[in-house]
Amino acid sequence: MRHWYKDKARTERLEREEKTGRSSSQRPAPARTRRSEDAPEYIGGRNPVLEALRAGVPASALYIAQRIDNDDRVKESVRIAADRGIPMLEAGREKLDRLTEGGVHQGVALQIPAYEYAHPEDLVHAAQDAAEVPLIVALDSVTDPRNLGAIARSATAFGAHGLVVPSRRSAGVTAGAWKTSAGTLANMTVARAANLTATLRDYREAGLFVIGLDGEGTVDVGDANLLDGPLVVVVGSEGKGLSRLVREACDLVVRIPMSAAAESLNAGVAAGIALYEVARHRKR
Repeated sequence: MRHWYKDKARTERLEREEKTGRSSSQRPAPARTRRSEDAPEYIGGRNPVLEALRAGVPASALYIAQRIDNDDRVKESVRIAADRGIPMLEAGREKLDRLTEGGVHQGVALQIPAYEYAHPEDLVHAAQDAAEVPLIVALDSVTDPRNLGAIARSATAFGAHGLVVPSRRSAGVTAGAWKTSAGTLANMTVARAANLTATLRDYREAGLFVIGLDGEGTVDVGDANLLDGPLVVVVGSEGKGLSRLVREACDLVVRIPMSAAAESLNAGVAAGIALYEVARHRKR
């Protein structure tokens, strides 16, 4: 038996460290409180802040640390913020640590206001007001904001009138989604549905054809009918695909034909392919 086993206090400490994976000499990470949906978000770091400003991500304030070393990234961020009329505030390191929840901020942080979601019915009205055939993209269990941003880019490119996301267990319009969308979310309306299954049924009653995108679909997306009519394209999560209730709420479940070596596609990639096929049918 080793000598240090005789020290009960030390033994208990070592057991705690083994369970937590943290040495007692390390400072515990600050506890994170759950952020309200109405609260703003913060992007920290010189490169992420500059990229967000370049992409046109809406911002309500740019926080800059006191006595910061102004490199080219900081200077350009300040210039863009000034051109866009974004308020610039000086902040201490402790405040920046708090705003970014302990993340690496390098002395700069960008405040992103909470997104104001539309109602699912607004997307149909927007298409009708523009005298266009409605094209809506709904997301089922897509939890990565980067996928939401990528889907927003494809939806914008192929003329969709908006996105619908569930209010629970789904990615929302966060700072990460804004960055991945490369600014296209500024021109893409996102609606939030309390119950996605009920919303899809409402769309069907309003005359829209609802197709679900899933690897277990029975028809190739390019062979589906009615793609040139009022349409809702439902994109499921990578791996799990569509949930059972959402699948049952669809008029048709389609697949993207691909090699058996690839089990599934990223949700953003799959949405882009499906929307391309829709656009191709509508140009005929």
